[in-house]
Amino acid sequence: MEDLPEVSGKEPVTPRTDEEKAKVLNRLKRIEGQVRGIQKMVEEDRYCVDILVQISAIDSALNKVGHSLMERHTHHCVADAVKKGEGEEAIDELMKVMKHFTK
Repeated sequence: MEDLPEVSGKEPVTPRTDEEKAKVLNRLKRIEGQVRGIQKMVEEDRYCVDILVQISAIDSALNKVGHSLMERHTHHCVADAVKKGEGEEAIDELMKVMKHFTK
């Protein structure tokens, strides 16, 4: 299995709704705020463990966003490919993404 390209050039089978986009963007903005908080902690020379706890929280939050996107991808893009008889390629792509995600 080869690596996935950074940008596939593909588009979602079913475009995200405005509500779906808003949920993901809100989560990412919260994560962005957490990252800024960690930057401030480093600038203030805060205790290492406190910083590491915050890094762990960001990692967890990013994983939740990723799992949410992966679930949607499976239900829409992969399911559509399977229905069209193109499931093998879509499943291979999904498995590559999952391997990247679990590193």
